[in-house]
Amino acid sequence: MIEAWTFAGVQLLLYVIGAPLLAGWVKRVKCRLQNRASPSVFQPYRDLAKLLRKHTTLAEQASWLFRITPYVVFGTTLVAAAVVPLLALPLPTAAVADVIVLAGFLALGRFFTALAGLDIGTAFGGMGSSREMMIGALAEPALLMTVFTVAMSAGTTNVSEAVGYALNSGLVLRPSFLFAALALMMIAVAETGRVPIDNPATHLELTMVHEAMILEYSGRHLALIEWASSIKFLVYFALIANLFLPWGIATEFTGPALAQSAAAIIAKLAVLAVLLVVWETVMAKMRLFRVPQYLGFAFMLALLGMLTHVVLETGG
Repeated sequence: MIEAWTFAGVQLLLYVIGAPLLAGWVKRVKCRLQNRASPSVFQPYRDLAKLLRKHTTLAEQASWLFRITPYVVFGTTLVAAAVVPLLALPLPTAAVADVIVLAGFLALGRFFTALAGLDIGTAFGGMGSSREMMIGALAEPALLMTVFTVAMSAGTTNVSEAVGYALNSGLVLRPSFLFAALALMMIAVAETGRVPIDNPATHLELTMVHEAMILEYSGRHLALIEWASSIKFLVYFALIANLFLPWGIATEFTGPALAQSAAAIIAKLAVLAVLLVVWETVMAKMRLFRVPQYLGFAFMLALLGMLTHVVLETGG
């Protein structure tokens, strides 16, 4: 039991340490694909270290809510990361690894971020908060529908058990899982503020969503928020990789099994990152009023996955 809890802590540490590296890899591949000079994959670590060293400046009208939001966001993201298997399945955190719980913790972080954007009273903060809550209100039903589609096949909403079910089933072509995977990819793009929903590389006031809510943050507060965003990015990637492509994940705490799992998850994350970069390169930033259509299509894909499961896999 001590060994299992120790490895659960190590896996959470891998999320914390590895998240900026994934963000750096995505940025590097994107620059290469666009024929631009690319920064080092370790640049996000340097940016975080620089922010942590800087002095934190607070607005005079900032309340206690504004001050605690970075810590709440970072903490809820860590809890969400703790319940998503990265390298191994038999972890003690599997008992609470429910996707509905995961969505709840991520929604709690979004809620506090939106409140912090409103707290200072700036126009851009309020604009970003309203946009973020609109996107969240549309993305969460689609996410839950995707969860229920997978749960109907696996018989559970527990992430670890669902991954174990897909792993034990072997290579089986399930149209319901294909629809659910596409829906979850679209939701991940929206939830992590990527193109075409948002563009993390720009600070154009009229198009910002996430960045508009954190314009007033600086120093260690901004570092915690940026770090939490990269961890959330990795959580979604790990969820997609291990839920729909679970092959290679360790089922026991042995050296060869963990080494194989590490190689498998690195390869899967690298491929998903390249696919994301290609998607962002060929897509343009979407107008805000078209975001409901985008997330509505994701919901429709998840619903089609559920109907496909009923018709083809249960004979209904």
